[in-house]
Amino acid sequence: MSLFSKKKTKSCCGGNCNPETMQQAEISKKGGASIKILGSGCAKCNQLEDATKEALAELGMDTTIDHVTDFTEIAAYGVMSTPALVMDGKVISYGKVLKKEEVALLIRKARGEL
Repeated sequence: MSLFSKKKTKSCCGGNCNPETMQQAEISKKGGASIKILGSGCAKCNQLEDATKEALAELGMDTTIDHVTDFTEIAAYGVMSTPALVMDGKVISYGKVLKKEEVALLIRKARGEL
């Protein structure tokens, strides 16, 4: 009977387990640092996205930025005032356009550097 048989699981590193492949698999599973801009795509949202790109470049982080415009997804974060900045699933700013220095400071705090 197949009801009680063992489930086959895929190896996280493709069956080639060593410390290097395990680390790469963990990074790809986590997706690295995740940055999202929440907003309708207005000028303020675009300004926040530009400031975030500049801050990431200044910090030496090679991270892609997702721009979320779906209001149901924005509301799922509990954000009622846009633009908002989300890092690793946590809202770190909402309701205002930040300057590059402010974004860099928030990212460093979120990463535990401060």
